[in-house]
Amino acid sequence: MLTQQEQRHVYYDRDLKIEAYNLSGIVQKFPNHFHEYYVIGFIEGGRRHTWCKKGEYDVSAGDMILFNPHDHHYCAPINGELLDYRAVNIGVDVMKNAVREITGREYTPYFTENVVFHSDITKSISDLYSAIVECRPRLEKEEALFFLLDQILQEYAAPFEEADVSKPNRQIRILCEYMEEHFAENITLDDLLSMTDFGKSYLLRSFTKQTGVSPYRYLQAIRLDRAKKFLEEGIPPVEVADMAGFSDQSHFTNFFKEFIGLTPKQYQRIFTEAEAAVPEEDECGS
Repeated sequence: MLTQQEQRHVYYDRDLKIEAYNLSGIVQKFPNHFHEYYVIGFIEGGRRHTWCKKGEYDVSAGDMILFNPHDHHYCAPINGELLDYRAVNIGVDVMKNAVREITGREYTPYFTENVVFHSDITKSISDLYSAIVECRPRLEKEEALFFLLDQILQEYAAPFEEADVSKPNRQIRILCEYMEEHFAENITLDDLLSMTDFGKSYLLRSFTKQTGVSPYRYLQAIRLDRAKKFLEEGIPPVEVADMAGFSDQSHFTNFFKEFIGLTPKQYQRIFTEAEAAVPEEDECGS
């Protein structure tokens, strides 16, 4: 439940095809999870203890946050301080296209750092965020995006195939792929066990160690990502809950709001031109 201080604003830019969002006055913890897109953000105010993959960080104003797709992370407030945070979410395809335009090379980038303390690049993130929120001309938004990515690619990124990235072993990858393909089904632990020679306890330990999240949390993250795509297509939330594999509408709404900060219906309005924008949501683009 949101407190009176909390504000969550999400904006979708149709020109750039990326999301910009702002969290203000947030005190809640965010549980262990991952996204299927890149996140570039910075702390405006407050302090947080953040875990990402195998690292732990105390972040504060001026620190930049970089998450690759599937980088598991979670955070909690320090001494109850309120979080102010701005970020942009960039899909893999959008990122790869931008990389090609900037570098002239075809590759998927991998952020080599998750936290950059006291980074000057936060100014560029803020500029891009403002350009999107204020619906500035397309050229100005494109310049802001490319200027930001050019700095990050030069200093904090490498081609994925060249980066020192630990990958799950073959059996765990098979389980991940199965859940990605069958996310809407009522998958059980026995279903996963049937694809391995593991025992239940070993499967849970091994999966969590190699991916950073439990099998159930992995499945829920995939469902959440698919639900967002269904909502963006204009499918009614009540249908999306079933299509994405959630047990009921209430469970879907609560889970979606916990991680996104908006209800499914509020999120969908960002992408529905027929509905009037509200303070928490907006959209820009031609």
